[in-house]
Amino acid sequence: MAFVLTLSELARWVDGDIVRGGLDLSLTGMAALDAAGSHDVSFLGNEKYHGQFLQTRAAAVIVSRGVTDGPQATALIAVDNPSLAFAVVVRHFAAAARQFAPGIHPQAFVDPSAVLDPAKVRVQAGAVVLAGAVVGDGSDLGPNSVVSEDAVIGKDCRIMANASIRERCVLGDRVILQPGAVIGSDGYGYEFHDGRHVKIDQVGIVEIGDDVEIGANTTIDRARFGKTLIGEGSKIDNLVQIGHNCVIGKYCLIISQTGISGSSHLGDYVTAAGQVGIAGHVTIGSKAVLSGRTGVTASLPGGEVYAGKPALPIREEMKLQALVRRLPKLVARVKALEEALQADADKS
Repeated sequence: MAFVLTLSELARWVDGDIVRGGLDLSLTGMAALDAAGSHDVSFLGNEKYHGQFLQTRAAAVIVSRGVTDGPQATALIAVDNPSLAFAVVVRHFAAAARQFAPGIHPQAFVDPSAVLDPAKVRVQAGAVVLAGAVVGDGSDLGPNSVVSEDAVIGKDCRIMANASIRERCVLGDRVILQPGAVIGSDGYGYEFHDGRHVKIDQVGIVEIGDDVEIGANTTIDRARFGKTLIGEGSKIDNLVQIGHNCVIGKYCLIISQTGISGSSHLGDYVTAAGQVGIAGHVTIGSKAVLSGRTGVTASLPGGEVYAGKPALPIREEMKLQALVRRLPKLVARVKALEEALQADADKS
């Protein structure tokens, strides 16, 4: 059965004001402005899509306060932040669509010493929960996921297909692991001895705070000893590598293909854009923003935007790049001057 809500319920969800439209209007889905139909809700979060807004067939659109135009047949709800409000709508629809039926699938394996309540968790087909593991109420273990010995998973977590949590690692509440994420893989540690790379045992763990999301095929290495820490509320994209003994602060954003080498520390609210590389044993201060493909080779104080390789405050990097672009002309001028001087010397 489809999930149905009224315009008045929608306005209450997003703390918005109904600009126009009937309170009992039925909404059953959500879509982009150009794809929405007569029972969908959409949003206008960027003025570059205003043309699509004027042509939309959506039943209702969430808009910024002060917007009153748009198709006359479309209901409008005004809010302070349409994008954030629409995220609330998506969350409600997703929660309604998600079917959480507690229980342990016959094709799952749960060790008798594991601590979980079959009436309050779901363990799907092929999932494995090994000895001593603890799984909090409301958590959902996806197909072929693995919870290793003595690992701890908090309440209301979502561990999706093929994700792995290795031994003794700890997840807080409401943590999401996207498919293929690996928590607690061995840190990359070797000593060169007698012409060979000798593996150093990695005996620490990974500890993840509440409300963290880890993207698909992202890997977070366990500490050599002690803990690799991921702070509360941080969001880590797909295909990210975080090395052993790293500390990631609260509410950080780490985007795809970023690599963070071992023992580096990020403060709170740090953003690392795509393909950022961070060397080992550096500290990045809170509220730093590392733009795409930035290479961090030394500690940064934070509080501003950085770019380049090695990382510099972005204004310095922009000036440097402007100078680099002038180099061909400068080289040509130097060459011309040298030729002129040589010609004068030949004449004398």
